Amino acid sequence: MAQSTATTSSPYSRYGLGNMLQPGLPQNVAMGGISTALTRINGYNNINLVNPAANSYINLTTIDVAAYANMVTLSKTGSADQQNSNFRLSNIAFGIPVTKHSALSFGLMPYSELGYNYTQTQKGFGTSSPVDTNKVNNIYAGDGGLSKAYLGYGFKLFKGLSLGANVSYIFGNLKQTASTEYPELYGVFNSRQEQSNSIGGINYDYGALYNIDISDEKRLTFGYSASASTKLNSQSTFVVSQYTKDFSTDDENNPSDTVVSTKNPQAKIVLPRIQHFGVSYQQDRKFLVGVDYTMGQWSNLSINGVNQGLQNSSSLAFGGQFNPNSNAIHSYLAVVDYRVGAHFDKTYLVVNNQSIKQFGVSAGVGLPLARNGSSFYKINISGEYGRRGTLSNSLVRENYFNIHIGFTLNDQWFIKYKYD
Repeated sequence: MAQSTATTSSPYSRYGLGNMLQPGLPQNVAMGGISTALTRINGYNNINLVNPAANSYINLTTIDVAAYANMVTLSKTGSADQQNSNFRLSNIAFGIPVTKHSALSFGLMPYSELGYNYTQTQKGFGTSSPVDTNKVNNIYAGDGGLSKAYLGYGFKLFKGLSLGANVSYIFGNLKQTASTEYPELYGVFNSRQEQSNSIGGINYDYGALYNIDISDEKRLTFGYSASASTKLNSQSTFVVSQYTKDFSTDDENNPSDTVVSTKNPQAKIVLPRIQHFGVSYQQDRKFLVGVDYTMGQWSNLSINGVNQGLQNSSSLAFGGQFNPNSNAIHSYLAVVDYRVGAHFDKTYLVVNNQSIKQFGVSAGVGLPLARNGSSFYKINISGEYGRRGTLSNSLVRENYFNIHIGFTLNDQWFIKYKYD
């Protein structure tokens, strides 16, 4: 079972820094998550959260705001399925042109999510009896997450080649607890261990794009980007307490005793290097197809000097979009962008000697709104169905459905008027 007031409800978020979130706007999610080799999409400026070199193609002030809803069904052999849902703001990002071939971008997005609550029950405590008596409940819970604020710049070095870089500040709090409760032993104190980490530090992203114009309307784009392996600061506290509980109502009393309370010296979290490779082909205002491949060196992740025992990850994503006729006047359906994609992932998780896999399929639309002077608007909606984990080896399988809704604005700001 898993439930939480956090923005995720996954027992797999217990490992590492929580569920690591792939950056991307709803328009990217709808196409399987491809981003590395994308610039403008059907004539609209879009902020590329994966490859900062794409900033060089922003020629209008651009704002992207998106929200996210997640519905997940957790399954485990021998247990009833459990359903949970979560909702959150997924990103807010701004792009501002600086010169004809360069632009700044800045924004805020989630980096990881931590949220789980599950119980393992041991029967016959103290008697070795298999009968359902003298139960002991071991309860594991986690809550929190990390956010990423970034500032980036991209520019065209010469025709076809663009470079870019982001500097980011990753920050947040992660709290995990392990409780032992004795619901059938009167007068026995329950105990809880609580580990809290306050995290903050600098991270860097960099990227390159190379664009080949096949014709005036058709082009082939190659992209590469990476997130550097950097160190974050971590201040951790560890508390062990004892408490009593009314198991008929599940009401806890205040801790009766704090056995241990320590604040550890500031330590480091070593982030892995993550690399993205991409290629896309598009005909302006008609269609776009692309493929991304991502590698993460998660086996290098260490927290407070302790390697987290993760494996290197890899991901393959592909997708595209089609627009029937962006110049149509009498048919709104003809000017809508139609998107579809899929992704297959070998995650960084190894649980019970089982490598955890994930896959997902997605689809979505880009809905243009009426133009207002120099302003262009579009609402982007995507839906994603996927599965993570397995029922073998006493593990949990997650079936999830995600909905992403975003709003894109393109406009001309900061214009110096020649006539008053």
